[in-house]
Amino acid sequence: MTTILAKTLSEVKSRKDYFIREALRADLDIIQEIYAHHVKNGLGSFEELPPQSKEVHKRITQARSLNLPYLVAELNSSVKGFAYVSPFRHRSAYRYTLEDSVYVAPESLGIGIGSALLSNLIMKCTALGFRQMIAVIGDSKNQASINLHLKYGFSHIGIMPSVGFKFGRWVDSVRMQRPLGQGDKTTPN
Repeated sequence: MTTILAKTLSEVKSRKDYFIREALRADLDIIQEIYAHHVKNGLGSFEELPPQSKEVHKRITQARSLNLPYLVAELNSSVKGFAYVSPFRHRSAYRYTLEDSVYVAPESLGIGIGSALLSNLIMKCTALGFRQMIAVIGDSKNQASINLHLKYGFSHIGIMPSVGFKFGRWVDSVRMQRPLGQGDKTTPN
């Protein structure tokens, strides 16, 4: 059984039967479900109570009002992950810097969905004229997220030790960063 599963996962990974598109209102419940799983079971998010679909809708609407991408990955007509960017900070000097977020359904980890989502975010945000992307990764032991960001050109900026407390323990926050487009080589338009 393990061999068959591994073969199936590698076949999906090589065929790339998933595609990336903008999130739709019809995706709200599955986005909420995927995120709720990560909030309840992982340290990637420092939220402790999963937001309801209404709050997820509000977050998507906020991204859209700023013309920022909010993407989903679909596999066999089912959403298996989502990713979005938000302003890194709200003060005007940060206007060319974004923070990314990527979440994949637990049954779809390791088949390239996170990679496809992050690469699409980088491409779309570069085309929009943004210059820096920041990753704020919960838990310094979160190698999957750290390695995903390293794969796409992010560099370690630092670790903020013990800034979160979740599941009865202190949790670090890892900061990573990558330039978009010309980065800081030229003045933005």
